[in-house]
Amino acid sequence: MRRRDSLLLFLYSTPNIVGSLLGLVGLLLFWGGLVLDFWLFIVVGLYLIGVLVTPRQTTYDLSIQTQLSVEEIRAQLNELVRKIRQHTPAELLAKVESIQTSIVSILPILAASNLGDRNVFTIRQTVFEYLPTALENYLSLPSAFANLHPVRNGKTARQLLNEQLDILDREMKEIVVDLSANDTQKLLAHGRFLEQKFNRANFLEDLLGQKAAPTTGP
Repeated sequence: MRRRDSLLLFLYSTPNIVGSLLGLVGLLLFWGGLVLDFWLFIVVGLYLIGVLVTPRQTTYDLSIQTQLSVEEIRAQLNELVRKIRQHTPAELLAKVESIQTSIVSILPILAASNLGDRNVFTIRQTVFEYLPTALENYLSLPSAFANLHPVRNGKTARQLLNEQLDILDREMKEIVVDLSANDTQKLLAHGRFLEQKFNRANFLEDLLGQKAAPTTGP
């Protein structure tokens, strides 16, 4: 992670915000004449107390095991949505739930372990690996940073994730239709599109100092 990004993530973090507020309380006590001696040490001490005692950003494990039964995968998808529900903006949550609905409707195909079809494999990789990883990385960011700080092309992490989920939601809905119609050509097109769009480092992984695992064929 670049030093600048590391510093920005800390500045936006809850421990720093709480520490800064406590430090401000110390300054107010000084300006109000309630604390005169050792005021600087008091201010610094209050800041450090805030930084040290405030809980760090919660980490999330949203991974989905694909070598499971249809019911087990459905349960894992439900658990993923449950974990993010209280910590994800409404517009993002709505797209994740819509993607979940599409996945569940084609689970018997996606969960079949003996499928070697390249486009089906790409669809599985996208929904079972990219989606959880993107959400994990987004939720690992301080809320203020994710909502306010531009990270690419003037857009925030929240805006970028919203765009990615929008694409994935649209593609999954079309895949449901094309799988039902057994339209091989359209499925191949979806597979190529998803591979081109998502088979690269997640847009937040470099920021978080992580390295994406390359996607390989079945």
